[in-house]
Amino acid sequence: MGKPNEKYRNHGIYAEWIAKYVAHKRSLGYKMEDIEERLSPFDRLTIERGEAEIGITKDLFDAYMRPRPLESSTNRYERATILRNFSAYLQLMGYESYLPMLPKNHNSTFTPHIYTKAEMAALFRECDKLYVHRHYMYSMKCMMPALIRMLYGTGARIGEALNLKNGDVDLQEGLILLRECKNGQDRLLPMSLSLREVCKDYAAYKLKSGLTATPERPFFTSPDGHSPTEGTIYELFRTVLYRAGIPYEGGKHGPRIHDLRHTFCVNALVKMSEAGQDLYYSMPILMTYMGHKSLSATNRYVRLTEEMYPGLLKQVDAAHKYVFPDIGVNLEEEDYEDD
Repeated sequence: MGKPNEKYRNHGIYAEWIAKYVAHKRSLGYKMEDIEERLSPFDRLTIERGEAEIGITKDLFDAYMRPRPLESSTNRYERATILRNFSAYLQLMGYESYLPMLPKNHNSTFTPHIYTKAEMAALFRECDKLYVHRHYMYSMKCMMPALIRMLYGTGARIGEALNLKNGDVDLQEGLILLRECKNGQDRLLPMSLSLREVCKDYAAYKLKSGLTATPERPFFTSPDGHSPTEGTIYELFRTVLYRAGIPYEGGKHGPRIHDLRHTFCVNALVKMSEAGQDLYYSMPILMTYMGHKSLSATNRYVRLTEEMYPGLLKQVDAAHKYVFPDIGVNLEEEDYEDD
């Protein structure tokens, strides 16, 4: 977990809640490197206005969002997103707090990378080739075969997977319990038989390395028990991408490890469509499974799937296609938030 940025320590009525918010997000695996800095102008505004009660009002939000001289539309949009996410956290903590509808970010060109079956086969192959030398027992390479398969096979977020304890992974029943997920709720995810076998092999490898399998210990560790960081996993994943022959374009263009979650959701929609399931009834189930706050994020996958497989989603006919309206929440906002 990162430390608070002393340079941008806040002092207003929301200072304590900003610190709690940052700690909460970091506990879920988000970097949150500059959020104290990004929320400092908001903190100063609350002091200037003499705010005395917790709970962001529309008037306070609008005052903070007044255009700044020479400010780009992208920067203003990011300011709104950050404050909206903080306001959502306050709601989660039981306070009435204003949540505006965000406009479309016209400058955003974000498109997730949906891995093909051939690319996933190559990723699995290269993960399986990773080798831990005896004098590098702190290496995280040993967990990659199970971790990448879990992300691809369940749609879990990387932070959620790395937070798993041994007691959260039921290898007999084939269930994974994700605790205190991004939206503040626990989720129970099933494992396929193949994923279960891979995780059993990984658990056996840990026992062979002398690690205890007590319920409170992390499920994903190095051979000597060190817990992974997202940064370490990102570096390993970039190596695997290179060896698999999948070009990395850098930054948010990826491909990224988070795109395994996007790929899972698209694949789930394709399977539901091919099985003739009615998306009108299936979408709320998928939304709950993915841990989305609303249908809007899940709906973006419908649009993405329809673009990738023209004509596939025939069930979304004229009577139902507006049930999930495109309200301008893109995948990056809803599912990537502060990453």
